[in-house]
Amino acid sequence: MRTLVIGLGQMGISHALACHADPAFEIVGLVNRSTPDLPDALRAYPLSHDYAEALARLKPDLVVIATYSDSHADYAVAAMRAGAHVFVEKPLATTVADARRVVDCAQATGRKLVVGYILRHHPSWQRLIAEARGLGGPWVFRLNLNQQSSGPSWEIHKALMRTTPPIVDCGVHYVDVMCQITDAAPVEVRGMGLRLSDEIAPEMYNYGHFQVLFADGSVGWYEAGWGPMMSDTAFFVKDVVSPNGAVSIRMPDSARSDDIDTHTKTSTLRIHRVGQGQRDLSMASEPGHQQLCDTQAAFMARAIVENLDLTRHMIDALRSLAVCLAADESVRTGAPVKL
Repeated sequence: MRTLVIGLGQMGISHALACHADPAFEIVGLVNRSTPDLPDALRAYPLSHDYAEALARLKPDLVVIATYSDSHADYAVAAMRAGAHVFVEKPLATTVADARRVVDCAQATGRKLVVGYILRHHPSWQRLIAEARGLGGPWVFRLNLNQQSSGPSWEIHKALMRTTPPIVDCGVHYVDVMCQITDAAPVEVRGMGLRLSDEIAPEMYNYGHFQVLFADGSVGWYEAGWGPMMSDTAFFVKDVVSPNGAVSIRMPDSARSDDIDTHTKTSTLRIHRVGQGQRDLSMASEPGHQQLCDTQAAFMARAIVENLDLTRHMIDALRSLAVCLAADESVRTGAPVKL
């Protein structure tokens, strides 16, 4: 598949490397606003700075979009209207209306649309979801991902926060996990946030926390903060509780909040059943970040070749984004948001 990769930051390079390594793809071009420092494997590919021009000239079968969130919707729609399938990093868009516009375009054009929910391709997270569902609901979801970022990683976070707060950028992953476990519709969101740095825009906040209520009675909270001021104590909590027990991710003491692999690795799953005690499952052989990007690329290829029905995938992407954007609205208005 003739593949065009746009956006060559941390995630874009990982996706480009995945396409480079997979014979299902032929990278015909890379697009980035600036000239990035690329790994050796990618330096031979032609680089341009104009997406519209490259799209028209190269006529790709697939466009991989890893730019900033506010450009995702327009770039995805342009690609599909040009006849290309699309892989787009999360979040799908910065508004629910734009996200629906992308999904509507995919359905109208018959193009495949895959959103970068990397945890869906992770065997340990698949196991966590299965174990939690096996306990039966309703559930309490206790999830967070705080990152004590500094230096280059803080610069990345500040750039992301020009358009997207942490509870939206990271939150869509974990709300998606909640929704896969309960299958019930989210009905209300309550959020709060705080700006903890003068280095970000006055209207932006780098710490946020929200609660979500589901139609089956399940409840959950998610917390995310970025920056050098963040605590590295309890920065990674992944805990699902039901009347019959709990499933938790337990990280080693050596885990670091600024390590990208920490965002996906699970180390150990602890399964607790009422009256039966608990057991730990080692996840020591789980894939790293690049391997997960490789797996996502393989899924994208299979979705195209086998004409997979991605309707549920797209609906789930809309649902998790709607929850996180409602959380952002609640932070800004101080009022709960009904869904």
